[in-house]
Amino acid sequence: MPIPLRDDFDAVGLRAAARRTKDAAQARRLLALVAVYDGASRTEAARIGGVTVQIVRD
Repeated sequence: MPIPLRDDFDAVGLRAAARRTKDAAQARRLLALVAVYDGASRTEAARIGGVTVQIVRD
């Protein structure tokens, strides 16, 4: 059963946060979340974020 995404975040806001951060790893994780909000698979989001699929699920 899929868990719904949070309503208080969106791809636009997360992209802005990724641009503002000075931490490259944080930016990758935020962009992985953006991919999920944009409809990408968890596997693709994990590849973008440089993390495992389990991290994306969590």
